[in-house]
Amino acid sequence: MSCSGETVEEEEQLLQIKPVISAQLKKAKYGIADHSTVGLCHWTKKSFKHEGSCYKHKFYGISTHRCMEFSPAGMYCENRCVYCWRPMEFYDSMKMEPEQVAEPKQILTKLMGERKKLINGFYGDSRNDKQRLDESLLPAHYAISLSGEPTMYPKLPELIKYLNSLEATKSVFLVTNGQEPDMIQKLQDEDALPTQLYLSTNAADYESFMRINKPKYDDSWERWNRTLDMLKDLDTRTVLRITLIRDYNDQKESIPLFAEMFRKASPHFIEIKSYMHIGRSTNRLEHENMLEMEEVKKFSEEIAKQSKIFSMMDESIVSRISILQNNERFIDRYIPTYSNTI
Repeated sequence: MSCSGETVEEEEQLLQIKPVISAQLKKAKYGIADHSTVGLCHWTKKSFKHEGSCYKHKFYGISTHRCMEFSPAGMYCENRCVYCWRPMEFYDSMKMEPEQVAEPKQILTKLMGERKKLINGFYGDSRNDKQRLDESLLPAHYAISLSGEPTMYPKLPELIKYLNSLEATKSVFLVTNGQEPDMIQKLQDEDALPTQLYLSTNAADYESFMRINKPKYDDSWERWNRTLDMLKDLDTRTVLRITLIRDYNDQKESIPLFAEMFRKASPHFIEIKSYMHIGRSTNRLEHENMLEMEEVKKFSEEIAKQSKIFSMMDESIVSRISILQNNERFIDRYIPTYSNTI
């Protein structure tokens, strides 16, 4: 209650993205709800016109036009990665208290409304497939990865369980920087793991890790390694994702270090992707920091060879990405719930 005895609405106590930041995010076509964000990615927009699909459709079978990319921690992250295209300059806190965050259903209800507003603008273009637009309003896939670090959201287990309770849901992907290993353990303990868990893996040694990720925690390297060590025991599909940046982590000397790391962690898949010179990363890196597809492929092939347990599975030239598959922990690349849509 307030000092005057009036009841303060719960919503007023929730964490909010600052108005000046919210205005800039909306200008960049983000949807905002309290501390959460939603957006339409490049490939979702292209899929409305049948002009291509995200590499995750090719690799795993997900439906691009029915993918909802969002974050429950839009402006919260423990790192300041040099390659991040998101508005990390606006991040101003390292903590989300449970009593200050919205409930999962509240987040989804609001963000679905914001996402609908973003999609409605595409109905006016006759080149877009109306049926696909209609279908996109009811997501089948949720990518918890848009901005910020989602594992900082204290009610993440409840959020993933809620998403899986929705009738249309076929899959949930979660991308993490590995700075909250206790939350990953909590997801495991509460049977709330996503369909597929991604761990950002951009450095094979401490010095490169600090240079690329620019972490805020003093024990960030230890935190990340704790998460890495958990992967082989998690009851879900796991992926390590490397963003290759020229002159940062693409040196030949790093390949055996990566290969040893991958043998130890034994994820189901490894995605190796070139840095892309887009968004706010252009303030920190140069166009020349991007690798050509042939360079990505060569790097990936050498890692597969030296790891001895991974092999090349597929690639997406337009996205400059190769994917390796674990032969010792082999699983079908395609997510079973999409078996009739691939």
